[in-house]
Amino acid sequence: MASSMKRRVWHVASRRSRIAALVFLFTGACFAQESPYIVTYDHHMEEPGSLDIEYFSTFGTQPEGNDFHAFWLELEYGAKAWWTTEFYLDGQTTFHDSTVYTGFRWENRIQLLRAQHIINPVFYFEYENISGADKIIKEVEGHDVAAGNAPPNAVLREEHKHELEFKLILSSNYHGWNFAVNPIFTKDLSPSEPWEFGYAAGVSRPLALRASPRPCSFCRENFILGLEIYGGLGDVESFGLHETSHYLAPCLAWNLPSGWTLRVSPGFGLNSNSHGLLLRWGVAYEISSFGEIVRGLFGKHP
Repeated sequence: MASSMKRRVWHVASRRSRIAALVFLFTGACFAQESPYIVTYDHHMEEPGSLDIEYFSTFGTQPEGNDFHAFWLELEYGAKAWWTTEFYLDGQTTFHDSTVYTGFRWENRIQLLRAQHIINPVFYFEYENISGADKIIKEVEGHDVAAGNAPPNAVLREEHKHELEFKLILSSNYHGWNFAVNPIFTKDLSPSEPWEFGYAAGVSRPLALRASPRPCSFCRENFILGLEIYGGLGDVESFGLHETSHYLAPCLAWNLPSGWTLRVSPGFGLNSNSHGLLLRWGVAYEISSFGEIVRGLFGKHP
């Protein structure tokens, strides 16, 4: 009888602990200062066990075709203190054409040095399985130009891309400023396709370095301003700026104490090969200790 009563109490306590964990999972988040960059990466990694759920949009003007709205869902998880992994689902709507799913991406960032240094290197690699209709323009490489996005979706979807992308993220913090440079190397897995090159660079700084004594939404330290520049550098057969596109983009991140981050970045084409405007915006929510909560929900109990 006593044993039966003990098991019953244990099951009730277990059920309550799981319910509490679920409530915390969707309401509890730790506040972190997120970068304003949308294309450039810095050396800051996701906290181990934390999950970022992010949605981003890009509105692009198309000089030789219809304007478009590209979008992606991003799940970013801190697997280790030195390893962050992300999964993307991409899609786009081309006005006066159609809405299409364009593929997925799996991204990984590995911190090469454990301690902080003047320059902090991070190795980045990504697998992309996307169609030619993908227009999120998360990076620019090779001879990517605006005219490549002009054909109808039915034509662009016939092209399938299986690519490996590598970046060396070089980032430094100095008196509140962040400076980051990302050389990009991309290879389509088709043997006939050459290596392609690109770049992204950014600089950013919070409006204030000293935190307010109380949590607040509109404190100056919650706002981070930045500037990005990115573009293509051709390929091994034609390296350089010939027939490439380039963009300059101011950016802003608003970090809320509740764990939400809002970003906006209007990007402007710097030459005739570029889209005139790439207006990007996004929202992210961080779930702190996500890994620990999941293990508690599904782990074995003594």
